Amino acid sequence: MRDLNEIRKEINEIDVQLVKLFVQRMDCAKDVAEYKKANNIPILNESREKEVLDRVSKEGGEYGSYTRTLFEDIMSMSRSLQQELIDEN
Repeated sequence: MRDLNEIRKEINEIDVQLVKLFVQRMDCAKDVAEYKKANNIPILNESREKEVLDRVSKEGGEYGSYTRTLFEDIMSMSRSLQQELIDEN
């Protein structure tokens, strides 16, 4: 059995990576907002979201339902950011 402190250290290291990837993804969401605004495209694309959710659910293996929930939240935040950016201008 692994030591709890070692496990927590590993979790902290993973969290650092997750934050960097989240920031990178939100930066991409900004770019998507610019594109959608310039091309008069709605923020919500239900078929794209379903495609992503189905894919990550499969990739998540035994944690598929949790992975789906995580990405539902991430995409909700991305849509919120996009709406804020579009409404600013």
